[in-house]
Amino acid sequence: MSKKRHITLLSGPFKIATSLSLIGLLLSYLAPFIHPSTIPALPFFGLTYPIFLTLTVIWLFFWSIFRSKWAIFCLIVLLIGGKLHFRNFSFSPTAAQESDSNGLKILSYNVRLFDLFNPSFDAALASRDQIFSFIREQKPDVLCLQEFYRQDRPTDFEVMDSINAIMSTRDYHERSAHKRRTRENYGIAMFSKYPMIARGDVMFEAQGTQDFNYCIFADIVKDLDTFRIYNVHLQSIRLHADPHIEGKEIQTYGSKKGALAAYRKLRSAFEKRAEQARRVVEHLKTSPYPVIVCGDFNDTPMSYTYNQFQLALLDAFQSSGKGLGSTYVGRLPAGRIDYLFYSPLLRSSTFQIQNKTRSDHRAISCIFQKVTP
Repeated sequence: MSKKRHITLLSGPFKIATSLSLIGLLLSYLAPFIHPSTIPALPFFGLTYPIFLTLTVIWLFFWSIFRSKWAIFCLIVLLIGGKLHFRNFSFSPTAAQESDSNGLKILSYNVRLFDLFNPSFDAALASRDQIFSFIREQKPDVLCLQEFYRQDRPTDFEVMDSINAIMSTRDYHERSAHKRRTRENYGIAMFSKYPMIARGDVMFEAQGTQDFNYCIFADIVKDLDTFRIYNVHLQSIRLHADPHIEGKEIQTYGSKKGALAAYRKLRSAFEKRAEQARRVVEHLKTSPYPVIVCGDFNDTPMSYTYNQFQLALLDAFQSSGKGLGSTYVGRLPAGRIDYLFYSPLLRSSTFQIQNKTRSDHRAISCIFQKVTP
């Protein structure tokens, strides 16, 4: 049987598979623009955008080999995505720009509690110390930490004194849940080498119960310029924390019961993040100063959450970053979920993503400066 004849016999299944890929990619384009509660399944297509994109590109080459009109269909769907594709990678000409000594360097880092729950306490201390060393090398002006941990004195896992020494300041802002019995605090924190003239919170519903997701802000003065910095940690998924799932299901979610629990958690998280993002965006629009928003958003660039910030602010990775920009290195292939957004009144330069990390997130940093008229 000739190769052409063989392909003809299988063209039906190939066309069906191609159609499914194209439909999935088109639905992923819609995810950033429709609230998760309107079509609950739509955010999942935004989450799986890289898969549908890859499949569509493969089908494009496949059908091109046989000079089929299906190659044109694939190309049209890819072109429909337009600028949405550029949310996921950047080749900005300012990526290699030299640091501006007059700018404000922001470092954002989800430190995963400084590896506190490592089975080996010595290994946890080593991870914590390596995180401290990284921060010291980066020399940020403002340090924003998510999944921040500290224990009130006395403690064998010291954090505050070290960070204060690294930042050469005691000017900081924190929002955390306090466990009275163990004297432990879990939340987010912001440290600044420059004075904080005001501090505040953007309140979320039911925060501090289990997820420790918060948003704090501070007005920071450097020289004659004032910036409002937001540090956010939006709704976590926590797939491995469901008390109703036991045994292997809690690790794999491979059973029907586990898969349904995972779906419900993801769906709830999509909706909660959309509401949290709305509150933060509404708040930052009232700022009398240029705004910088950083943190762990727990959502991809093809999400409704990301789109709310992108409509009001600029993405520093797109403006001055380079490459794919993946920031999450945990078990799930989430890609880029940590961001630095900023007002059009500012310009960004030297966006960087950490290479090696002791957390499940890579730290991100960028330098910001006011645009001169």
